[in-house]
Amino acid sequence: MTENDTSRAALLRRGFALEYATLGWNVVGIVVLAFAALSARSVALAGFGLDSLIEIGASTVVVWELSGAGEDRQRRALRLIGVGFALLAGYLLVQSTWVLAAGYRPHHSPLGIAWTAVTAAAMFALAAGKARTGAALDNPVLRTEGRVTLIDGLLAAAVLLGLVLNSALGWWWADPAAGYVLVYYALREVREIFSD
Repeated sequence: MTENDTSRAALLRRGFALEYATLGWNVVGIVVLAFAALSARSVALAGFGLDSLIEIGASTVVVWELSGAGEDRQRRALRLIGVGFALLAGYLLVQSTWVLAAGYRPHHSPLGIAWTAVTAAAMFALAAGKARTGAALDNPVLRTEGRVTLIDGLLAAAVLLGLVLNSALGWWWADPAAGYVLVYYALREVREIFSD
């Protein structure tokens, strides 16, 4: 085995480790977010829980792609990630609009605030690792999923802001507004994936 093969094998192990860490975090996150969203009746937390489900799907696709090779496999993997984001955008657009139109007021969510704050930090760290590893492997799927993880961190920060504004200032509309932020980022990612 050459030094280049050894280096590539180490990078692949790191890629798998980053994806498994993301999977584990998001599996726990779905449970936490489901409880927090139901307790607070928060569309933003529910949407972020769905985003976590999509992140699980995206990480699973990357694990599948890293296990094989080929441009066709990479293209299929990217398309699967894009479809997940399109479904998320559609759900959140309808749900956030309904909540705003109905004037539905979510409750405060200390658990949601704590989870989204910690999740933002974790996702930013994982995204940086995926970007570096994907670039070193010259793997567009891992790099794209790294952007998905970065967006997950940004979305956690947006949801956190909406939850804090609702709790601190009573700005109930900040919760569905955070849902629209998720729609924007999801659609941007869909456009980028399908335009390549």
